[in-house]
Amino acid sequence: MPFVQTNGINFYYEERGSSSAEPLLLIMGITAPGGVWEPHASYWQHNFRCIIGDNRGVGQSDKPAGPYSTEQMADDYAGLLDTLQLENVRVVGCSMGSTIAQQLAIRHPKKVRSLVLMCPWARCDNAAKAIFQHMMHCKARFRPEEFSLYIQQLIYSKASWDNEQTAAELEAGRNQAAIDPFPQPLHGLEGQAAACIAHNALEQLPNLTQPALIIGGKEDIFTPVWMADEVAGAIPNSDLFLYEKAGHIFHFEQLEDFNPRVKNWLLAH
Repeated sequence: MPFVQTNGINFYYEERGSSSAEPLLLIMGITAPGGVWEPHASYWQHNFRCIIGDNRGVGQSDKPAGPYSTEQMADDYAGLLDTLQLENVRVVGCSMGSTIAQQLAIRHPKKVRSLVLMCPWARCDNAAKAIFQHMMHCKARFRPEEFSLYIQQLIYSKASWDNEQTAAELEAGRNQAAIDPFPQPLHGLEGQAAACIAHNALEQLPNLTQPALIIGGKEDIFTPVWMADEVAGAIPNSDLFLYEKAGHIFHFEQLEDFNPRVKNWLLAH
């Protein structure tokens, strides 16, 4: 599987779809490797060349000591695009990935054609900073399956927990976390969390000229609705859509609607 040297690290990425299709860069969130995109990339690959990276600090990419920044992580992806000789790509970023996508558009505007910003924020308030701090504390003290439970509680809505099949799948996911072949080290999580806390692009977002879709769930307790509203209000050419009865992981909870909705928006932008 391919690695590139970018911004001082070995960066792991994969591709889905035809190399002749228009490129679509997918950037995942905190704690998550790029493989989490699989249920989406397997759908979008019929229309796009999906490029999926492991962020620094997780998966098979290098995990240097932090702190990291969203600017630094955006430059990681800029280097990947340079290696692939790509510009003017569509970008989908989830959670922390949305903050990296914002910085990619701000710092490397010619590389970004359009943006889908999932459960995004332009800045952290004190409550958000406390969540990331608590996440670091939990990572330092919990067994992997216990840490997985904490993350699940942050990202899934009540409707998912009330569904017995979904609840069983979440339990299986926690058990799988205990045997992850590429576990995220504490310093990798701490580096990513520092980037999330420090991210503040609110003053730069009004300068973006690319179209953006801001999309999330109305029951998101991790990145609440006010954050999506603020991002949508700051980007001049933006659309906002929020799912009812969905949380931070709305893109799995509403998978059958989300995949074609995003595909159709991307094809139009």
